[in-house]
Amino acid sequence: MTGLGVVLPLPIVKVGPGPRGGEGALMDAGMFRLVNGLAGHVDGIDDTFEVIARFAPLALLGILALSWFWPGGRPERDRRQWAVLAAVAAAAIALGVNQVIIHLWDRPRPFVSHHATLLLAPSHDPSFPSDHATFGFAIAVALVLASKRVGMLALFVAALVALARVYVGEHYVSDVAAGAVVGGTIAIMASRLLPYLAPIIEPPLRLARRVHLA
Repeated sequence: MTGLGVVLPLPIVKVGPGPRGGEGALMDAGMFRLVNGLAGHVDGIDDTFEVIARFAPLALLGILALSWFWPGGRPERDRRQWAVLAAVAAAAIALGVNQVIIHLWDRPRPFVSHHATLLLAPSHDPSFPSDHATFGFAIAVALVLASKRVGMLALFVAALVALARVYVGEHYVSDVAAGAVVGGTIAIMASRLLPYLAPIIEPPLRLARRVHLA
């Protein structure tokens, strides 16, 4: 694969000892094989999912920037900018929660235990939950609570990232599903609690407005 001009020895097929565990683990392994089994057949599709898996989170940052700076009436801009603040706070907190989870369960990546077509350089961080999915859904859910049009676009990107992380062989389906739950839950909490911090947040926000940064 050439991807974005970077030559990598892809696809890499790793062979593990096979699925272990109970029914849930076997189902998870089966869903992983169903999605990852599509990889390694069509270069163009593989390249597309590689780009999504690696760089689509940057698109979510772009959506945040556009939401923050997009012109409009003051009430509308305030609503969007508070949603951006909630999204950033939710993503940071949710990724912190993930750090606690991975210390409780150091789950191996799927390519360690199963036949897998690996399209990216292998990560040796714990597999559960997916940081990419957590980050994506934290941002998307916070945005959809403020603006369905912008939020639905962000949800679509977040879902693509989650699918891509399984397709390229980096995560089980349950990893990205758990990431979506963690990110989405923290986003809802952040959106509900952030207004209580208005006395702290409003002064720097007013200053940012004076210098046309908000």
